Amino acid sequence: MLGMFLVLPVLALYAKELPGSTPGSGGLAIAVYGLTQALFQLPLGMLSDKLGRKKVIYLGLVVFALGSFIAAAADSVTWLLIGRAIQGAGAVSAAVTALLADLTREEVRTRAMASVGLTIGLTFAVSMVVSPLLTRYINVSGLFALTGALCVLAIGVVAWITPNPQRGKFHEDTEMQTSRISEVLRNKRLMQLNFGIFALQAVMMAIFASLPIVMRGLGLPKEQHWQLYLPAVLLGLLLMVPAIVVGETRNKLKQVFVAGIALIAAALCGIYAGQASLLAIGISLVVYFVGFNILEASLPSIVSKVAPTDLKGTAMGMYNTAQSIGVFVGGAAGGRLFEHFGLIGVFAFSMVLTLAWLLMAAAAPAPAAVRNLALSISPIWQGCEERLLVVLQQFEGVEAASLSADRSTVYIKARQQGFDEAAAKQIILGGNHVE
Repeated sequence: MLGMFLVLPVLALYAKELPGSTPGSGGLAIAVYGLTQALFQLPLGMLSDKLGRKKVIYLGLVVFALGSFIAAAADSVTWLLIGRAIQGAGAVSAAVTALLADLTREEVRTRAMASVGLTIGLTFAVSMVVSPLLTRYINVSGLFALTGALCVLAIGVVAWITPNPQRGKFHEDTEMQTSRISEVLRNKRLMQLNFGIFALQAVMMAIFASLPIVMRGLGLPKEQHWQLYLPAVLLGLLLMVPAIVVGETRNKLKQVFVAGIALIAAALCGIYAGQASLLAIGISLVVYFVGFNILEASLPSIVSKVAPTDLKGTAMGMYNTAQSIGVFVGGAAGGRLFEHFGLIGVFAFSMVLTLAWLLMAAAAPAPAAVRNLALSISPIWQGCEERLLVVLQQFEGVEAASLSADRSTVYIKARQQGFDEAAAKQIILGGNHVE
């Protein structure tokens, strides 16, 4: 992830410097990565079910490294685009998620997934600051080469440090069920959230396809862009934390979520109105990153709360696909609009998406204050799993309960307050078997 994020803040400027470039080349270099990632993410995830998780992860990392080295050696925009397209084809996030699920118990899997999400968020924040600094010493081609080297290192980590799962099985709470995609497409609330992550990524990519060019036009070389990104990223992270805590602990998640979208809209207005001032852009970036971090952290949580217990993996798979499509659309549209209309085109595109999302989120019901549990069922319940479901569904605080396909795991969606988790575990594990 570090390798992927490193090039984002400087890619638009780099593409513009290569032979054969146009003002829209930077956006296209961002977009083509999202396109191939969206195309290959699901097939590679399914392939990992047949060939094994690690084999597919090796394949994806090799492909990503190959694309990185091609981009590093690119002497024209065409070769840069080829390298970026190959990078995106190494989409192993689904296989990595499946491997993590194989290596963790149901009881701790949610926390494990959350830690991965936190790591990705911190990696993005670090990249925003480190990327312009590194560019001063190794140029953007060096960033691509570093990305390739990190992929090679990651192969070693997967091979020699990451444990081998004893067995691979399908996890409904983390993996895509292609036969049930239509259920997600028919779920209005989930599709609203998918539009949200699409819009969030599209707006971000449109910004990074144009704003670095504007900043350089104001006399700030790309090697010094970190001077704006550093305070924006740090303040964005610091101000995001209390907002998320209030949203989760005081059941104010909808209010915080809508406020995050409003901050994105305000930041876009600030960037456009203050495009002639680096100070105004810097202040607007602080506002943007507060909103972005709130939304990036809360969206997966809301998807988890809204999705049916046995459909969470499929819901997250569609969510990730919408995210990749957003990268493609935002990069392509942002670059093209900036080429033909300047910053006003990017602003109009981004505001339409953001305001549509804001209206959608404001009208949506607040997500219930629930949590998800996945617990292994004791063998004592073999043949009586349906009876177990009936017992659990009668528990105070249980919103829904369902069985895994192999009937070895029960998935529970329960309210934050009023649910006796210890008593439920005692029954599921056979300590208090109900005849």
